[in-house]
Amino acid sequence: MKVLLLSNPGSPHTIKWARSLAENAVEICILGLSAYDPSVYRNYENIQVHSLGLPGSITGNSEANISKARYLKAMPMVKQLIEKFRPDIVHAHYASSYGLLGALSGFHPYIISVWGADIFEFPRKSFLHGALIKYNFRKADKILSTSQVMAKETGRYTEKPIEVTPFGIDLERFKPLRVGNLFDEGDVVIGTIKGLDKQYGIEFLLRAFAILAERHHALPLKLLIVGGGPLEKSLKQLANELRIDDRTVFAGRVDYDAVVNYHNMLAVFVSLSVIDSESFGVAILEASACEKPVVVADVGGLPEVVADGVTGFVVAPRDPESAAAVIEKLVLDEELRKRMGKAGRTRVKELYDWNENVKQMIRIYQEALLKDLD
Repeated sequence: MKVLLLSNPGSPHTIKWARSLAENAVEICILGLSAYDPSVYRNYENIQVHSLGLPGSITGNSEANISKARYLKAMPMVKQLIEKFRPDIVHAHYASSYGLLGALSGFHPYIISVWGADIFEFPRKSFLHGALIKYNFRKADKILSTSQVMAKETGRYTEKPIEVTPFGIDLERFKPLRVGNLFDEGDVVIGTIKGLDKQYGIEFLLRAFAILAERHHALPLKLLIVGGGPLEKSLKQLANELRIDDRTVFAGRVDYDAVVNYHNMLAVFVSLSVIDSESFGVAILEASACEKPVVVADVGGLPEVVADGVTGFVVAPRDPESAAAVIEKLVLDEELRKRMGKAGRTRVKELYDWNENVKQMIRIYQEALLKDLD
């Protein structure tokens, strides 16, 4: 089977899908719009990547202005790759930019996976934005979503069925490990692994940690922020203002293959996102797979991946006091941390095993091909 993926080649999600499909004897061609690190695909002979090399994130807020849809420059390349690669399936990851490229290609079977902002934010910009999303969905033979909440939102723009395809966890990669640590053995490390963007609510994690640090001066509490982004400078300044800079480590961006090491440095994983377009908590599931209790905000698809009170806690968004209260419970009760962590890994095994998700995707491809033959 040969699949043309229209997707950001530098995204961890694209990397994971492409690698796993390739490991299951699927030949992959990726067409992306922005720059990427070729080394992530170096050991995969059945993956080829083509990029337009556009600057910046083309699948973010910059694509909201349709009149500046630079990604349409990729249309000739899409046509050329379809002719040369001769795919069995074209699969767009992101319903707006990549979705439009796939829709305009006229190729079938054509599949669209919605990711988050492309369905929660883009179509709400204007009537034209909404019409474009509807057009893309009309051209699709299959529409996929990683979460129930995002599937429901997608249903506002199409009457076609939407299949939920969880973006699960490689349980052989993400598991409890002894790793080289940035902290002392006795430290209790709270942290997150997210981009330093406004939507991820890192500000509220800093404020919650400051509340906790003020209450428990004597405890060896540390805060680990892994990720890069436009708010790095302002968040470091906030840590200084809150007088927690001496307890906080900003690790910056890390390679995808190193993420598991940082999960295993944590005692508690926290994700306090503030917008509904946070459609599916992959990092939360990674933490659970590493047997870490999790604290998440009640937005988007995040509550779907947490059994509240069993694998972690769900708290109100933009409420550092509430977050601090449940983090405090976990900090003060090591047995609770262990119990929730183990329950989290068990839940990931039952519901979000990546191997099963890959099998589901291959089945979807096979069904689309059979339907196309009819």
